[in-house]
Amino acid sequence: MKIEIHSTTGSPLYSGEHESLSAAVSAAAYAGADLRWAKLTGADLRWDDLRAANLARADLREANLIGANLIGANLQGANLQGADLRWANLTGAILSGANLARADLTEANLTGADLEGAIGR
Repeated sequence: MKIEIHSTTGSPLYSGEHESLSAAVSAAAYAGADLRWAKLTGADLRWDDLRAANLARADLREANLIGANLIGANLQGANLQGADLRWANLTGAILSGANLARADLTEANLTGADLEGAIGR
């Protein structure tokens, strides 16, 4: 199926043929991308570069973010319930108001991260 991913301003971020949205998201480059309110439930984002990405209010429930580079990412109010964040780099990330219930943060780097009001921290 043809899958297109657009920013909230409508500009294209990625377009291609994939079996699922997760496969398309894994193929996209999104360092600094505006992915506010994105529906990424169960997405495979292992080791992806999401530096400075705006993922505010994104739905990342059960997402695989093992080793993801989330340095300076905005995850304010994001739903990361049950997400796998092992070895993720969240240095300076904004996680205020994020739902981290059942998220696996084993060996994640949270240096300087804003966790104010985060659930399940």
